[in-house]
Amino acid sequence: MLHDPPALRPAPPRLVLDDPAAAQAAAELLGGGAVVAHGFANLYAITARGDGPTVRRVNALKGRPVGQVSSVTCATEDVLRAFDLAALAAPLTAGLVEEVVAALTDLGPFGFRAPAGRHVPDHLTSVRDGVRTTQVIVPGRACPSNAFLRLSTAAAGDALLSITSANLSHHLTGVAEAPAHWRVAGLRAELVGAEDLVVLEHADERAARARFPRHRPTSVSIVALDRVRLVGGRVCLWLERHGSLPVDDVRAVLDGFGLRVVLAPAARVRLEPRRYAIDDLDAPT
Repeated sequence: MLHDPPALRPAPPRLVLDDPAAAQAAAELLGGGAVVAHGFANLYAITARGDGPTVRRVNALKGRPVGQVSSVTCATEDVLRAFDLAALAAPLTAGLVEEVVAALTDLGPFGFRAPAGRHVPDHLTSVRDGVRTTQVIVPGRACPSNAFLRLSTAAAGDALLSITSANLSHHLTGVAEAPAHWRVAGLRAELVGAEDLVVLEHADERAARARFPRHRPTSVSIVALDRVRLVGGRVCLWLERHGSLPVDDVRAVLDGFGLRVVLAPAARVRLEPRRYAIDDLDAPT
């Protein structure tokens, strides 16, 4: 007995980050509860609404513990929105922090940890040394994903957005290191089972990486603004994670403000980019 061949599922339409209509469409889907994997600086990230059920759903999608704390994201100019700048440890001031944040995000993607504002829910915060903190990750001022993030914030009713790296967790894969994807093909292959995942691609991945020549295509470097040390009369900030921007560049920026950088134990080894089975000639080093 002959049977008709099974119907093939149509390929999803290609949504491109640089296309305003595609960014708007992806943002509206996010506002309705969808999870969006999108171009973010020189790689890909996963962004969704920052409410508790959605954060738990993203954690489950990645294979992380469902209660794991997530980071916050937003358009780069809104990076301080989730912080309580009045709770900064002396001698840091709001004005100084604003200048430091602007200088680092002018270079490209970066992350900051600081005291959390009262409006930030607990599942987006961690208590450290008795201080309730939150971590904000932004793509840098030159990235076209800022437009998508502005639209997404509006579509989510001006609520906070959560962000995580675009990959499966090591909890699921069993591999010690699970770097973020910088190729959409690799991202799609790894998250093929996530049927409700919306993908908003870089128009040109090589151009996206070239836009940030100082940065590796890895998760961002993170400076902690909640931990301050005085060494030799100078204020020292912790580099909590040594990621895309090298520590020498972070040091140069902070030195311009009379600050020093101290490497946290976890930051003593810099993150390495994901390696694919077949690399092209412009694969990052």
